[in-house]
Amino acid sequence: MTVPLTFVVGADEDGRLDRLAARRFPDASRRKVVALIDDGAVRVDGHRGKKGERVRVGATVVVTAAPVDDAALRVTADDDAAARLTMLHVDAARVVVSKPPGMPSQPLTAGERGTAAGGIVARFPECADAARDPRDGGLVHRLDIGTSGVLIAARTRETWEALRASFSAGAVTKYYLALCEAPPVSRGCDAPLVQRGARVVVDHTDGLDATTTWEVIARAGERALVRCHAETGRTHQIRVHLATCGAPIVGDTRYGGQPMPELVEFFLHAERVRFDDLDLTAPLPPDRAAVLAALGITLA
Repeated sequence: MTVPLTFVVGADEDGRLDRLAARRFPDASRRKVVALIDDGAVRVDGHRGKKGERVRVGATVVVTAAPVDDAALRVTADDDAAARLTMLHVDAARVVVSKPPGMPSQPLTAGERGTAAGGIVARFPECADAARDPRDGGLVHRLDIGTSGVLIAARTRETWEALRASFSAGAVTKYYLALCEAPPVSRGCDAPLVQRGARVVVDHTDGLDATTTWEVIARAGERALVRCHAETGRTHQIRVHLATCGAPIVGDTRYGGQPMPELVEFFLHAERVRFDDLDLTAPLPPDRAAVLAALGITLA
């Protein structure tokens, strides 16, 4: 379909903006349409549209860009990125790595380099065809750019499907370490979450179920080192849940944390994953280990 595209919402179309836009691009995945909205390429009556926005009948919607074709986003093998990954486990079906903070899990633009997916494909080319999404390089889950730690990739489509089913069934146990500005005021949070542009917010009407539990394992002045168990895997889940409970993550300025120049990114580390026959732990990257040492915190 030709862009820019302008359409008026008909009497039978009153509903969410992402669904309305997706109807105009039937060959694109919903994820690609949502990405357009998040990037500001969809406007409603002159204002920037939001993914979950309810659009009235008669509103004028303008789409200024088309969804990116999947083939253009196919992950590119990247030897430099591979050198930055720490291998935790390799077998005939799976690759498990630890990614450093500041590295994207997968590319967001065509030809993007410096991603964990690109590094994995450089070492294990078969991973490029294992996942349904051509960006993923076999990854069965993702971490925020700022989050370090364990990432799991499949080497075959059969393994990818099986691991994705394990994640969906809650059969994969994930633990994270977060250095927080203060100890949280509860032992966990189950507030439902929804993405609004670049932020994720608590929304008890349209939010998706999300559950995180935690324990404080060390204190340093007002700050607290918290070990979190993520029972679900929503975008920014731990960051938002901790901030909601009075404990924003150090360096996470998007959700109320204070900047810390010593950190590459905010202090959130995917410490440990248990699934099937594996129980793997990723060591702390140097910047996070140095911060804990300066605070006098020693991990058991």
